[in-house]
Amino acid sequence: EVQLVESGGGMVESGGSLRLSCVVSGLTSTWYWMAWFRRPPGKKNEDVVYIYNDGRTIYADSVKGRFSISQDSAQNTLYLQMNSLIPEDTAKYLCAVGLDRGTTQYWGQGTQVTVSS
Repeated sequence: EVQLVESGGGMVESGGSLRLSCVVSGLTSTWYWMAWFRRPPGKKNEDVVYIYNDGRTIYADSVKGRFSISQDSAQNTLYLQMNSLIPEDTAKYLCAVGLDRGTTQYWGQGTQVTVSS
C-alpha cells in the first residue's frame, strides 16, 4: 500500500523558513501528480502546489514566489521549501500523490506549521 509521511513542521516567526518533507513508499505504478495541500484553522483544504510527472508545477497565488516544491533524485521524497512565512501560512500541511490520471489518491496525515507575528 502507498504511504506518505510528512515531517518538518513547527513554529516559526514571520519571515522565517521551513522545509517540509514527505517520504513516499509503496509506489508500484507511475504517478500522475504529487502535491502539497494545507488546511488553515477552521477552513477547508486548499491547494498549495502540484508537480506533474512531466515536470509542470502549479502554485497557488498565495504562495507563489515564496514556496518551492522539489523531489529527490529517486522521487521517494517530496519537499516543500517555505520562505518568507507569514501568519496566514499557519495550517496543517498534507502531501498527496495521484495515480491513474489522478483518480486514485493517497494522502499523508499532515504536519502542523504555525507562523507567529
